[in-house]
Amino acid sequence: MQGKIIKGIAGFYYVHVVESAVYECKAKGVFRKEKIKPLVGDNVEIEVLDEETKTGNIVKILPRKNELIRPAVANIDQALVVFAVVKPNPHFNLLDRFLVMMESKQIPVVLCFNKEDIAKEPQIEELKAVYENCGYPLIFVSAREIRNIEQVRTALKGKTTAIAGPSGVGKSSIINLLQPQANMETGEISDKIERGKHTTRHSELFSIDEDSYIMDTPGFSSLYVNDFEKEELKYYFPEFADYEGKCRFQGCVHVHEPDCAVKEAVEKGKIHKVRYQDYLEIYEEMKNKRRY
Repeated sequence: MQGKIIKGIAGFYYVHVVESAVYECKAKGVFRKEKIKPLVGDNVEIEVLDEETKTGNIVKILPRKNELIRPAVANIDQALVVFAVVKPNPHFNLLDRFLVMMESKQIPVVLCFNKEDIAKEPQIEELKAVYENCGYPLIFVSAREIRNIEQVRTALKGKTTAIAGPSGVGKSSIINLLQPQANMETGEISDKIERGKHTTRHSELFSIDEDSYIMDTPGFSSLYVNDFEKEELKYYFPEFADYEGKCRFQGCVHVHEPDCAVKEAVEKGKIHKVRYQDYLEIYEEMKNKRRY
């Protein structure tokens, strides 16, 4: 019998078998021997031990399309990255790290900015200025006023989507609107630090309809971008692509080199300064990390 792991807690895996039920399974010892850990999002084969109590064993993990280490999930079609327009203001560097990570895994991203109802026009315009050029679809929503949620639902149709973003931006409220059964705890923002308390403790898949799943991913703020070389980083900023090969030096990394087409594009406002600054910051960090 085949199904999809929708939740894993303390060695138990909950496998959703379409047209049947959710089975509580353990992973066979052979996986441990081979050091393979089943991940939320894995498509698996199970043997049913008891149909009445819906228990079984995972006997095979089917080939993965992709996998993320942090959060540990597999077979993602796309990511919906949720930030707030205000309260808290978007942390661009954190957002850009996430985009880099997704680009490096070739996972498409839809950007969703919540709390549009309390934002001012210039704040929305700034976000458009920074990200529209990069080719990411942007959706501005208000979970509180249930505005543009259908646009989000359309973007998720027929896909397994990881929803990610820092706490306090209204992710859980958006998930609750898309799938009321998910019944996520919506964490009150702690007034003092304007950051949400972490309410998500493990990755979990929710089915919105028969062929659309959403996955809430905890541990977002500790994103590491380091499973590739610093020289590759430039390929994960899509707006740099137009200038590739137009710099004076072959293999230009767009940092200190003279006659660099990317730096010229930044000067002319064709590439947003915010994005370029974040590129430099991540590049320096990767360069320093490699020394130790």
